[in-house]
Amino acid sequence: MKDILIAAALGVIMVLNSLDVVTDINLGVPTWHIVQESMLVLVSAVGFGYLLWEMRRRSRELKALKSNLSHVDRQLQTITEETRCARTRYGEAIQRQFRDWGLTQSEQEVAMLLLKGLSFKEIAVVRDTREKTVRQQASAIYGKSGLEGRHAFSASFLEDFLAA
Repeated sequence: MKDILIAAALGVIMVLNSLDVVTDINLGVPTWHIVQESMLVLVSAVGFGYLLWEMRRRSRELKALKSNLSHVDRQLQTITEETRCARTRYGEAIQRQFRDWGLTQSEQEVAMLLLKGLSFKEIAVVRDTREKTVRQQASAIYGKSGLEGRHAFSASFLEDFLAA
């Protein structure tokens, strides 16, 4: 909007000074004055033309950016859907592994919270149980899975993603 106002002001200056130059020529005003006002007309015409060119260039650029953004939005929706599907499949694979290890329902809940990075204390609060109970369930999970602790347990679910 600011560019349009400036371009309009330059256009008005250009037109009015052009009329003044024509009037001055008819009145026989000194040449130096006509040259001075002609330079004003020329400068305002160049500024007017440049602003119009710049506004057109930015308009095309904005249109291209909007098109690009629309394309990226469509890609993001596809990726989001793919991510959702992959997350679902990964969750199913984790649950399958829990069942294969013979984890009880409570142990599966604790195992999932361990994978999410919660501390024993946080898990106890979330599950409304004692921290000692969570530690015992974690020990049972590590024993049934054949893994030695939280890090090995979490890493076992990430191995497949990290192996390139």
